[in-house]
Amino acid sequence: MSQTVSLSFYRFASPMARAWAFAMMGLAKRPIRRTPDIGFWKLCGAGKGEGFTPRLYPDVFAILATWPDAETARARVAETPIFLRYASMATEAWTVFLTPTSARGQWSGAEPFEAQGAADGALAALTRATIKPSILTRFWGRVPNISAMIGKNSDVAFKMGIGELPLFQQVTFSIWPSKAAMDAFARTGPHAEAIRAVRDDGWFKEELYARFVVQSDMGTWGGTSPLKQLEVAA
Repeated sequence: MSQTVSLSFYRFASPMARAWAFAMMGLAKRPIRRTPDIGFWKLCGAGKGEGFTPRLYPDVFAILATWPDAETARARVAETPIFLRYASMATEAWTVFLTPTSARGQWSGAEPFEAQGAADGALAALTRATIKPSILTRFWGRVPNISAMIGKNSDVAFKMGIGELPLFQQVTFSIWPSKAAMDAFARTGPHAEAIRAVRDDGWFKEELYARFVVQSDMGTWGGTSPLKQLEVAA
């Protein structure tokens, strides 16, 4: 068996549904923890922007989880009561299933992803960081340039900034048609400058960098599957 990671996004349109989703950031922890076969998991809110962002986006919430294999992952997301409840309250739901190919660092003191080695095809990238309070001003002064770049990049099939704690605990997630396209973005411009600053100045108390092969998806986002853009690129 090889580990599969699910990342589910839910869009909530009405004020009542948004209030429900916000309350579930606390109330959903017990039923998710009790979900059969689930490993590492996180509940996240979303931000307005293409990556790290201090601006909250109250319409969108996400659930990340690890599972022992792809079949189990799809079954649990499709059939478990807590996931079904989120889907029933949301106006739109989309889950992407991923196989970890590399992972470096920790998330809440854990190493959640079991890397399976490199592979060809469409890839996803996830960066998670706990930002040091002392550098918040410098960090948020630099990030908008990175978000603008990724937002203009036509190679990106999907991108979203999510997080556990506004300002301090942030996650970026993006999907790319190939390793070459992903690396070209990472190694140039504001993103490359930010990486150097992270290393030189120690911006993060904790950080995790992971890459994944995109397996499949379930549901829609914006009325379609974001993975269709990958088929066009291919």
